[in-house]
Amino acid sequence: MRMRLGTGVPVGLVAALVLGTGVLAGCSGGPAAPQWTADAGGTATAQDSGSPGTASPGSTSPGSTSTATASAGATAAAWKTYTDPAKSVSFELPQEWIAQSQTPAQGSLPGAVKVEVKDAAGHYLATLQTGLPPRTPASCAPDAAKSYIVVSSVPVDLPHASGDGMIDPHVVYRVIQGYKYFGSYGITNIVGGTGGKACALQNVVRGPEGKGDYSFGDLGELTAFAPDQRVAPAKAFDTLAQADAYVNEGSEFANVQRMLMSLRITQ
Repeated sequence: MRMRLGTGVPVGLVAALVLGTGVLAGCSGGPAAPQWTADAGGTATAQDSGSPGTASPGSTSPGSTSTATASAGATAAAWKTYTDPAKSVSFELPQEWIAQSQTPAQGSLPGAVKVEVKDAAGHYLATLQTGLPPRTPASCAPDAAKSYIVVSSVPVDLPHASGDGMIDPHVVYRVIQGYKYFGSYGITNIVGGTGGKACALQNVVRGPEGKGDYSFGDLGELTAFAPDQRVAPAKAFDTLAQADAYVNEGSEFANVQRMLMSLRITQ
């Protein structure tokens, strides 16, 4: 779902548009190198980058149509598929982008995967993490909660837990209001907040029993940053119209959204 937002949208109207109470809410590298596969012609190829756990651009494949209607921006013409050595996860990314295996977060479950994605210029875009231990969200006092909106929300088929405060997984772009409008993308099945307000928006999917949680996005959690805090890799916008343009007109989010939508996890 995409929302068109004009400049100077009143906060009251923003709150009315929020989907936080309903639809929405999101390693170990072995000695073998990750695999790059090509769909074209039905032939799979592998390319070793020469560094365990690191993959440089390899085979290309025609763009799929899995998210053709999800974003208005143009996506890259050539794509490839990343697969970890254990073949527990895979996802598509533009040919020129780089995926690199990282050491899983401390406390991750055995077999956990952590992969960092950058663009061709080396700019950070997203991190995939699996096997994350469940984390209880911090309490949120009503007077501390900030207004937020869901600029884009597209369902994605991924394994997940069900229960109170959870829905089916979605690829989302959400903006929370602070001294600026801060935006972040990721996958989640956790309801954002009540009444269109939240202290933090989690880009996390609660995994099936015994599998741990997982995340794929620029941030694991989005908050309204203080002026003295580092905002990156989240985006900061002066207006909601700027956030809408980033999601609905630019190519970066269109490519990121397709990448997140392509994620496959083997249970």
